Amino acid sequence: MNSAIYAPGLEGIIAGETAISTVEGGLRYRGYAIGELAEKTCYEEVAYLLLYGELPSSTELVEFRQRLDEARQLPSALLNLLRHVPPNTPYMDVLRTAVSALAHFDPDYRTWPKELASPAATERCIQLGRRIAERLLAQLATTVPAYHRLCRGLEPLPPRPGLSHAAQFLYQLSGELPDELSQRAFDVSLILYAEHEFNASTFTARVITSTLSDMYSAVVGAIGALKGPLHGGANEYVMPLLQAIGQPENVERYLREMLARKERVMGFGHRVYKTGDLRAGILGSWARRLAEARGQLLWEQIADRVEQYLAQTKHLHPNLDWPAGRLYYYLGLDVPLYTPIFAMARVAGWCAHILEQWQANRLIRPRARYIGPAPRPVLPLSERG
Repeated sequence: MNSAIYAPGLEGIIAGETAISTVEGGLRYRGYAIGELAEKTCYEEVAYLLLYGELPSSTELVEFRQRLDEARQLPSALLNLLRHVPPNTPYMDVLRTAVSALAHFDPDYRTWPKELASPAATERCIQLGRRIAERLLAQLATTVPAYHRLCRGLEPLPPRPGLSHAAQFLYQLSGELPDELSQRAFDVSLILYAEHEFNASTFTARVITSTLSDMYSAVVGAIGALKGPLHGGANEYVMPLLQAIGQPENVERYLREMLARKERVMGFGHRVYKTGDLRAGILGSWARRLAEARGQLLWEQIADRVEQYLAQTKHLHPNLDWPAGRLYYYLGLDVPLYTPIFAMARVAGWCAHILEQWQANRLIRPRARYIGPAPRPVLPLSERG
Protein backbone atom coordinates (compact mmCIF):
# COMPACT_ATOMS: atom_id res chain seq x y z
CA MET A 1 0.00 0.00 0.00
CA ASN A 2 2.97 2.37 0.46
CA SER A 3 3.31 2.91 -3.31
CA ALA A 4 -0.44 3.14 -3.96
CA ILE A 5 -1.85 6.45 -5.15
CA TYR A 6 -3.99 8.28 -2.59
CA ALA A 7 -6.12 11.31 -3.40
CA PRO A 8 -8.77 12.63 -0.99
CA GLY A 9 -12.20 12.31 -2.57
CA LEU A 10 -10.58 10.28 -5.38
CA GLU A 11 -9.77 13.59 -7.07
CA GLY A 12 -7.95 12.97 -10.32
CA ILE A 13 -8.15 9.19 -9.94
CA ILE A 14 -9.28 7.17 -12.98
CA ALA A 15 -11.74 4.72 -11.42
CA GLY A 16 -13.06 3.06 -14.56
CA GLU A 17 -13.67 3.24 -18.29
CA THR A 18 -16.81 4.50 -19.98
CA ALA A 19 -18.07 5.09 -23.50
CA ILE A 20 -21.03 7.16 -22.29
CA SER A 21 -19.54 10.61 -21.76
CA THR A 22 -16.33 12.53 -21.26
CA VAL A 23 -15.42 15.93 -19.85
CA GLU A 24 -12.06 15.96 -21.60
CA GLY A 25 -11.97 18.77 -24.17
CA GLY A 26 -15.55 19.76 -23.37
CA LEU A 27 -18.49 17.63 -22.31
CA ARG A 28 -19.58 15.05 -24.89
CA TYR A 29 -22.28 12.39 -24.71
CA ARG A 30 -21.16 9.34 -26.74
CA GLY A 31 -18.99 11.58 -28.92
CA TYR A 32 -21.53 14.37 -29.46
CA ALA A 33 -20.64 17.83 -28.15
CA ILE A 34 -23.08 19.02 -25.49
CA GLY A 35 -23.56 22.33 -27.29
CA GLU A 36 -24.75 20.60 -30.44
CA LEU A 37 -27.05 18.29 -28.51
CA ALA A 38 -28.60 21.23 -26.66
CA GLU A 39 -29.11 23.07 -29.93
CA LYS A 40 -30.28 20.27 -32.22
CA THR A 41 -31.98 17.59 -30.12
CA CYS A 42 -34.60 17.14 -27.40
CA TYR A 43 -34.30 15.34 -24.09
CA GLU A 44 -35.93 12.17 -25.41
CA GLU A 45 -33.32 11.92 -28.17
CA VAL A 46 -30.53 12.38 -25.64
CA ALA A 47 -32.01 9.79 -23.26
CA TYR A 48 -32.25 7.33 -26.16
CA LEU A 49 -28.63 8.09 -27.09
CA LEU A 50 -27.44 7.41 -23.55
CA LEU A 51 -29.39 4.16 -23.20
CA TYR A 52 -28.94 2.71 -26.70
CA GLY A 53 -25.65 4.23 -27.87
CA GLU A 54 -26.89 6.10 -30.94
CA LEU A 55 -29.26 8.96 -31.67
CA PRO A 56 -32.68 7.64 -32.71
CA SER A 57 -34.13 7.68 -36.19
CA SER A 58 -37.50 9.38 -36.65
CA THR A 59 -39.28 6.04 -36.30
CA GLU A 60 -37.26 5.05 -33.24
CA LEU A 61 -38.00 8.39 -31.59
CA VAL A 62 -41.75 8.04 -32.19
CA GLU A 63 -41.72 4.51 -30.76
CA PHE A 64 -39.59 5.59 -27.79
CA ARG A 65 -41.99 8.42 -26.97
CA GLN A 66 -44.93 6.04 -27.23
CA ARG A 67 -43.30 3.67 -24.75
CA LEU A 68 -42.67 6.56 -22.35
CA ASP A 69 -46.32 7.64 -22.63
CA GLU A 70 -47.48 4.10 -21.90
CA ALA A 71 -45.29 3.95 -18.79
CA ARG A 72 -46.09 7.33 -17.23
CA GLN A 73 -49.13 6.33 -15.16
CA LEU A 74 -48.22 5.55 -11.54
CA PRO A 75 -49.60 2.50 -9.71
CA SER A 76 -52.57 3.48 -7.55
CA ALA A 77 -50.79 2.03 -4.51
CA LEU A 78 -47.90 4.46 -5.00
CA LEU A 79 -50.28 7.41 -5.32
CA ASN A 80 -51.91 6.28 -2.11
CA LEU A 81 -48.49 6.14 -0.44
CA LEU A 82 -47.73 9.68 -1.62
CA ARG A 83 -50.99 10.85 -0.03
CA HIS A 84 -49.90 9.48 3.36
CA VAL A 85 -46.31 10.68 3.46
CA PRO A 86 -45.84 12.85 6.59
CA PRO A 87 -46.20 16.59 5.91
CA ASN A 88 -43.03 18.50 4.97
CA THR A 89 -41.13 15.36 3.97
CA PRO A 90 -38.28 16.50 1.68
CA TYR A 91 -39.00 15.86 -1.98
CA MET A 92 -35.78 13.89 -2.50
CA ASP A 93 -36.73 11.57 0.36
CA VAL A 94 -40.10 10.99 -1.28
CA LEU A 95 -38.50 10.37 -4.66
CA ARG A 96 -36.08 7.85 -3.15
CA THR A 97 -38.98 6.01 -1.49
CA ALA A 98 -41.09 6.14 -4.65
CA VAL A 99 -38.38 4.54 -6.80
CA SER A 100 -37.93 1.76 -4.27
CA ALA A 101 -41.69 1.16 -4.21
CA LEU A 102 -41.98 1.19 -8.01
CA ALA A 103 -39.77 -1.89 -8.19
CA HIS A 104 -42.53 -4.00 -6.64
CA PHE A 105 -44.92 -3.15 -9.49
CA ASP A 106 -42.47 -3.69 -12.34
CA PRO A 107 -42.96 -7.04 -14.09
CA ASP A 108 -39.40 -7.01 -15.42
CA TYR A 109 -37.98 -6.55 -11.92
CA ARG A 110 -39.87 -9.62 -10.76
CA THR A 111 -38.23 -11.74 -13.48
CA TRP A 112 -34.68 -10.56 -12.74
CA PRO A 113 -32.02 -13.26 -13.30
CA LYS A 114 -30.80 -14.86 -10.08
CA GLU A 115 -27.17 -14.75 -11.27
CA LEU A 116 -25.14 -13.16 -14.06
CA ALA A 117 -22.53 -15.84 -14.53
CA SER A 118 -23.34 -16.43 -18.20
CA PRO A 119 -23.35 -14.12 -21.26
CA ALA A 120 -27.00 -15.03 -21.81
CA ALA A 121 -27.94 -13.85 -18.31
CA THR A 122 -26.00 -10.61 -18.79
CA GLU A 123 -27.73 -9.96 -22.12
CA ARG A 124 -31.10 -10.60 -20.51
CA CYS A 125 -30.23 -8.07 -17.81
CA ILE A 126 -29.38 -5.49 -20.46
CA GLN A 127 -32.73 -6.04 -22.19
CA LEU A 128 -34.68 -5.90 -18.93
CA GLY A 129 -32.60 -2.96 -17.75
CA ARG A 130 -33.42 -0.85 -20.79
CA ARG A 131 -37.12 -1.48 -20.31
CA ILE A 132 -36.85 -0.61 -16.61
CA ALA A 133 -34.85 2.52 -17.48
CA GLU A 134 -37.61 3.70 -19.81
CA ARG A 135 -40.20 3.21 -17.06
CA LEU A 136 -38.05 5.12 -14.59
CA LEU A 137 -37.65 7.99 -17.07
CA ALA A 138 -41.41 8.20 -17.43
CA GLN A 139 -42.45 7.57 -13.84
CA LEU A 140 -39.97 9.86 -12.10
CA ALA A 141 -41.33 12.68 -14.25
CA THR A 142 -44.84 11.79 -13.05
CA THR A 143 -43.97 11.21 -9.39
CA VAL A 144 -42.44 14.63 -8.79
CA PRO A 145 -45.43 16.73 -9.99
CA ALA A 146 -47.88 14.30 -8.37
CA TYR A 147 -46.29 14.75 -4.94
CA HIS A 148 -45.94 18.50 -5.46
CA ARG A 149 -49.66 18.86 -6.20
CA LEU A 150 -50.60 16.73 -3.20
CA CYS A 151 -48.46 18.98 -0.99
CA ARG A 152 -50.52 21.94 -2.21
CA GLY A 153 -53.87 20.22 -1.60
CA LEU A 154 -54.42 19.44 -5.29
CA GLU A 155 -55.10 16.14 -7.00
CA PRO A 156 -52.38 14.72 -9.27
CA LEU A 157 -53.10 15.11 -12.96
CA PRO A 158 -53.07 12.09 -15.27
CA PRO A 159 -50.45 12.15 -18.01
CA ARG A 160 -51.46 13.69 -21.33
CA PRO A 161 -50.21 11.49 -24.20
CA GLY A 162 -48.43 13.15 -27.09
CA LEU A 163 -46.57 15.83 -25.15
CA SER A 164 -42.80 16.04 -25.05
CA HIS A 165 -41.12 14.87 -21.86
CA ALA A 166 -40.46 18.49 -20.83
CA ALA A 167 -43.98 19.67 -21.67
CA GLN A 168 -45.49 16.67 -19.90
CA PHE A 169 -43.75 17.53 -16.65
CA LEU A 170 -44.75 21.20 -16.79
CA TYR A 171 -48.33 20.28 -17.69
CA GLN A 172 -48.67 17.80 -14.83
CA LEU A 173 -47.48 20.47 -12.41
CA SER A 174 -49.89 23.21 -13.41
CA GLY A 175 -52.57 21.69 -15.62
CA GLU A 176 -51.67 24.18 -18.34
CA LEU A 177 -49.78 23.54 -21.55
CA PRO A 178 -46.46 25.44 -21.49
CA ASP A 179 -45.58 27.98 -24.16
CA GLU A 180 -42.86 27.07 -26.65
CA LEU A 181 -40.14 29.14 -24.94
CA SER A 182 -40.82 27.59 -21.52
CA GLN A 183 -40.94 24.07 -22.91
CA ARG A 184 -37.72 24.44 -24.89
CA ALA A 185 -35.81 26.16 -22.09
CA PHE A 186 -36.81 23.43 -19.64
CA ASP A 187 -35.97 20.75 -22.21
CA VAL A 188 -32.45 22.15 -22.63
CA SER A 189 -31.96 22.06 -18.86
CA LEU A 190 -32.86 18.36 -18.84
CA ILE A 191 -30.37 17.66 -21.64
CA LEU A 192 -27.59 19.43 -19.73
CA TYR A 193 -28.35 17.61 -16.46
CA ALA A 194 -28.76 14.18 -18.12
CA GLU A 195 -25.21 12.87 -17.79
CA HIS A 196 -21.80 13.85 -16.43
CA GLU A 197 -19.33 10.97 -16.37
CA PHE A 198 -18.26 9.59 -12.93
CA ASN A 199 -19.96 12.16 -10.69
CA ALA A 200 -20.80 11.16 -7.12
CA SER A 201 -24.30 9.81 -7.76
CA THR A 202 -23.32 7.97 -10.94
CA PHE A 203 -20.32 6.42 -9.21
CA THR A 204 -22.63 5.36 -6.38
CA ALA A 205 -24.90 3.65 -8.90
CA ARG A 206 -21.94 1.85 -10.47
CA VAL A 207 -20.60 0.67 -7.11
CA ILE A 208 -24.00 -0.81 -6.23
CA THR A 209 -24.31 -2.37 -9.68
CA SER A 210 -20.84 -3.90 -9.39
CA THR A 211 -22.14 -6.10 -6.55
CA LEU A 212 -24.65 -7.51 -9.11
CA SER A 213 -27.51 -5.73 -7.42
CA ASP A 214 -30.49 -4.56 -9.49
CA MET A 215 -31.24 -1.31 -11.33
CA TYR A 216 -33.80 -0.03 -8.82
CA SER A 217 -31.37 -0.45 -5.92
CA ALA A 218 -28.67 1.38 -7.87
CA VAL A 219 -30.98 4.28 -8.73
CA VAL A 220 -32.17 4.55 -5.13
CA GLY A 221 -28.54 4.81 -4.05
CA ALA A 222 -27.86 7.43 -6.70
CA ILE A 223 -30.79 9.53 -5.48
CA GLY A 224 -29.39 9.31 -1.96
CA ALA A 225 -26.04 10.62 -3.21
CA LEU A 226 -27.63 13.41 -5.22
CA LYS A 227 -29.58 14.56 -2.17
CA GLY A 228 -26.34 15.74 -0.54
CA PRO A 229 -25.78 19.51 -0.92
CA LEU A 230 -22.23 19.02 -2.21
CA HIS A 231 -23.61 17.25 -5.28
CA GLY A 232 -27.23 18.21 -5.92
CA GLY A 233 -29.14 21.04 -4.34
CA ALA A 234 -26.94 24.02 -5.21
CA ASN A 235 -29.57 25.30 -7.66
CA GLU A 236 -31.92 25.78 -4.71
CA TYR A 237 -29.66 28.49 -3.22
CA VAL A 238 -29.37 30.67 -6.32
CA MET A 239 -32.50 32.79 -6.09
CA PRO A 240 -32.33 33.28 -2.30
CA LEU A 241 -28.83 34.71 -2.83
CA LEU A 242 -29.93 37.06 -5.63
CA GLN A 243 -32.97 38.17 -3.64
CA ALA A 244 -30.85 38.82 -0.56
CA ILE A 245 -28.48 40.98 -2.63
CA GLY A 246 -31.47 42.89 -3.97
CA GLN A 247 -29.79 45.34 -6.38
CA PRO A 248 -26.72 45.18 -8.66
CA GLU A 249 -24.93 47.89 -6.69
CA ASN A 250 -25.08 45.69 -3.54
CA VAL A 251 -23.18 42.78 -5.08
CA GLU A 252 -19.62 43.62 -4.07
CA ARG A 253 -20.42 44.51 -0.46
CA TYR A 254 -22.68 41.49 0.04
CA LEU A 255 -20.23 38.98 -1.43
CA ARG A 256 -17.25 40.52 0.36
CA GLU A 257 -19.03 40.08 3.70
CA MET A 258 -20.21 36.61 2.75
CA LEU A 259 -16.72 35.44 1.82
CA ALA A 260 -15.26 37.02 4.98
CA ARG A 261 -17.58 34.72 6.93
CA LYS A 262 -16.12 31.77 4.95
CA GLU A 263 -19.51 31.02 3.40
CA ARG A 264 -19.69 29.19 0.08
CA VAL A 265 -21.36 30.80 -2.92
CA MET A 266 -23.45 27.91 -4.20
CA GLY A 267 -23.48 27.43 -7.97
CA PHE A 268 -19.81 28.35 -8.40
CA GLY A 269 -16.75 26.16 -8.77
CA HIS A 270 -16.46 22.58 -9.95
CA ARG A 271 -14.23 19.62 -9.12
CA VAL A 272 -13.50 19.04 -12.84
CA TYR A 273 -14.04 22.38 -14.58
CA LYS A 274 -11.45 24.87 -13.32
CA THR A 275 -11.98 27.55 -15.98
CA GLY A 276 -15.74 27.37 -16.38
CA ASP A 277 -18.58 24.96 -17.09
CA LEU A 278 -19.72 25.05 -20.73
CA ARG A 279 -23.19 23.96 -19.65
CA ALA A 280 -23.57 27.12 -17.54
CA GLY A 281 -23.06 29.30 -20.59
CA ILE A 282 -25.57 27.34 -22.65
CA LEU A 283 -28.31 27.42 -20.01
CA GLY A 284 -27.45 30.99 -19.03
CA SER A 285 -28.56 32.20 -22.45
CA TRP A 286 -31.91 30.46 -22.01
CA ALA A 287 -32.29 31.93 -18.52
CA ARG A 288 -31.77 35.40 -19.95
CA ARG A 289 -34.33 34.80 -22.71
CA LEU A 290 -36.89 33.71 -20.13
CA ALA A 291 -36.03 36.68 -17.89
CA GLU A 292 -36.63 39.06 -20.77
CA ALA A 293 -39.94 37.41 -21.59
CA ARG A 294 -41.06 37.49 -17.93
CA GLY A 295 -39.83 41.00 -17.13
CA GLN A 296 -37.29 39.62 -14.62
CA LEU A 297 -34.05 41.12 -15.97
CA LEU A 298 -33.10 42.58 -12.58
CA TRP A 299 -32.03 39.11 -11.43
CA GLU A 300 -29.91 38.64 -14.55
CA GLN A 301 -28.21 41.97 -13.92
CA ILE A 302 -27.37 40.94 -10.37
CA ALA A 303 -26.23 37.50 -11.57
CA ASP A 304 -23.88 39.12 -14.11
CA ARG A 305 -22.28 41.24 -11.39
CA VAL A 306 -21.91 38.20 -9.11
CA GLU A 307 -20.15 36.29 -11.90
CA GLN A 308 -17.82 39.20 -12.61
CA TYR A 309 -16.90 39.72 -8.97
CA LEU A 310 -16.17 36.06 -8.23
CA ALA A 311 -14.16 35.61 -11.42
CA GLN A 312 -12.01 38.67 -10.64
CA THR A 313 -11.50 38.09 -6.93
CA LYS A 314 -11.63 34.31 -6.48
CA HIS A 315 -11.18 32.91 -10.01
CA LEU A 316 -14.48 31.10 -9.49
CA HIS A 317 -16.78 30.39 -12.41
CA PRO A 318 -20.43 29.33 -12.47
CA ASN A 319 -21.46 25.71 -12.86
CA LEU A 320 -24.73 24.43 -14.30
CA ASP A 321 -26.67 24.98 -11.07
CA TRP A 322 -26.19 28.77 -11.26
CA PRO A 323 -28.33 29.39 -14.38
CA ALA A 324 -30.63 26.44 -13.58
CA GLY A 325 -31.77 28.02 -10.33
CA ARG A 326 -32.67 31.23 -12.17
CA LEU A 327 -34.30 29.48 -15.12
CA TYR A 328 -36.55 27.38 -12.89
CA TYR A 329 -37.55 30.51 -10.97
CA TYR A 330 -38.53 32.27 -14.21
CA LEU A 331 -40.61 29.19 -15.09
CA GLY A 332 -42.52 29.68 -11.86
CA LEU A 333 -41.29 26.43 -10.32
CA ASP A 334 -41.12 26.12 -6.54
CA VAL A 335 -37.66 25.62 -5.01
CA PRO A 336 -38.33 22.11 -3.57
CA LEU A 337 -38.70 20.88 -7.16
CA TYR A 338 -35.23 21.89 -8.30
CA THR A 339 -33.13 18.94 -7.12
CA PRO A 340 -35.81 16.35 -8.03
CA ILE A 341 -35.73 17.82 -11.55
CA PHE A 342 -31.98 17.21 -11.57
CA ALA A 343 -32.71 13.58 -10.59
CA MET A 344 -35.41 12.99 -13.19
CA ALA A 345 -33.02 14.26 -15.88
CA ARG A 346 -29.94 12.39 -14.59
CA VAL A 347 -31.77 9.05 -14.35
CA ALA A 348 -31.01 8.56 -18.06
CA GLY A 349 -27.30 8.82 -17.33
CA TRP A 350 -27.52 6.69 -14.20
CA CYS A 351 -29.26 3.88 -16.06
CA ALA A 352 -26.80 4.06 -18.96
CA HIS A 353 -23.93 3.61 -16.50
CA ILE A 354 -25.70 0.75 -14.76
CA LEU A 355 -26.09 -1.02 -18.10
CA GLU A 356 -22.46 -0.38 -18.97
CA GLN A 357 -21.26 -1.68 -15.59
CA TRP A 358 -23.13 -4.93 -16.15
CA GLN A 359 -21.53 -5.43 -19.54
CA ALA A 360 -17.95 -5.50 -18.20
CA ASN A 361 -18.39 -5.89 -14.49
CA ARG A 362 -15.75 -6.08 -11.80
CA LEU A 363 -16.60 -5.53 -8.16
CA ILE A 364 -15.58 -1.99 -7.18
CA ARG A 365 -13.62 -2.41 -3.96
CA PRO A 366 -10.92 0.23 -3.32
CA ARG A 367 -8.46 0.16 -0.43
CA ALA A 368 -8.01 2.67 2.38
CA ARG A 369 -4.87 4.18 3.85
CA TYR A 370 -4.88 3.26 7.54
CA ILE A 371 -4.10 6.17 9.92
CA GLY A 372 -5.20 4.58 13.19
CA PRO A 373 -3.20 3.33 16.19
CA ALA A 374 -0.18 1.05 15.78
CA PRO A 375 -0.66 -2.65 16.68
CA ARG A 376 -1.45 -3.02 20.37
CA PRO A 377 -2.58 -5.83 22.69
CA VAL A 378 -6.07 -6.19 24.12
CA LEU A 379 -5.90 -5.68 27.90
CA PRO A 380 -8.24 -7.66 30.11
CA LEU A 381 -11.29 -5.69 31.18
CA SER A 382 -9.99 -5.56 34.77
CA GLU A 383 -6.84 -3.72 33.64
CA ARG A 384 -8.47 -0.97 31.58
CA GLY A 385 -9.11 1.37 34.48
